[in-house]
Amino acid sequence: MTGSPTQGIKTVLHPVSDLAAAKAVYTALLGVPPQSDESYYVGYEAGGQHIGLVPTGGPQDMASPVAYWHVPDIAAKLAEVAAAGATVKEPARDVGGGRLVATFTDPDGNVLGLLQDR
Repeated sequence: MTGSPTQGIKTVLHPVSDLAAAKAVYTALLGVPPQSDESYYVGYEAGGQHIGLVPTGGPQDMASPVAYWHVPDIAAKLAEVAAAGATVKEPARDVGGGRLVATFTDPDGNVLGLLQDR
């Protein structure tokens, strides 16, 4: 049985220890200036993807990059992956602008993200 489909990985967040140094490298890599440039988050739109830099892993305490699959119904997809054996790490929460995010771990402990724009 197939559940609700994803819209693909469109967002990847990277924890960084030095935001200014990381911003210089990612700006050179992506060839565009950041679209969002704050002390708590630097975000780029490049090639149809959103790349975010999160100082010290942010409030979610990220230890490694997290890929976010965009989905039309975050609650349904989170329930679906949990029923299949995933463990919910961070339930869906509103991060502003009508955007909901959630994270879960697969059976090997890899952190994966879901994102829904309303």
